[in-house]
Amino acid sequence: MELFPEAHKPGYAVYSRTSLAVYDALVLGLSNRAIWRCPSRHMIDLYRRQLSDNHLDIGVGTGYFLDKAPFPAPRPKVTLLDPNAECLGKAAARIARYRPQTVQADALVSWPDSLGRFGSIGLNYVLHCLPGDMSEKARLFDHLVPHLAENGSVFGATILHGGVPRSLAARRLMKIYNAKGVFSNEMDTHAALEDALRRRFSAVEIDLIGCVALFSARGPVAV
Repeated sequence: MELFPEAHKPGYAVYSRTSLAVYDALVLGLSNRAIWRCPSRHMIDLYRRQLSDNHLDIGVGTGYFLDKAPFPAPRPKVTLLDPNAECLGKAAARIARYRPQTVQADALVSWPDSLGRFGSIGLNYVLHCLPGDMSEKARLFDHLVPHLAENGSVFGATILHGGVPRSLAARRLMKIYNAKGVFSNEMDTHAALEDALRRRFSAVEIDLIGCVALFSARGPVAV
């Protein structure tokens, strides 16, 4: 399989140096608060509760949440994985104090064993950008399970299309993003997300705030 399949690129190619410069203000500030109705403080709190001292972050954006949320140790081991070199550079520079390792890779493609195992794996605003329905996106969970340490957690947030309240502005913006390929969440529902997680983990928590699902899962089970 290709290391960076063309079908996956619309969801991450949009993040250029220019767009990343305004990402925090427009997406994490304005959109989260006014359109998706899930202020970013809820995601910071999710990171605060779930971060370990050996963390892998997938789909790193600008590194905002790793910068804002405290780690449980002063010198954590942090690995950043993203197919977009601009995102990796931006996030790594922002949390340079932790000396993160960077891996340029597509998370839907099988991961190398050499990546190691982690006490926490974060997937913030990743799933709604991946192509396909939730069963196809859930291949990401299958890839990460072998890299999750005993008692480790996988967590994140994703913008849902079904099973959640969506304002007129949210419906319109999702339609635009889905047409452009930036989002691919027209089949993403609360029920589909919960099913994908419960098929793979014994302990699952999902909180709905606005049209965003904040989730965490532990205890991998045989699929």
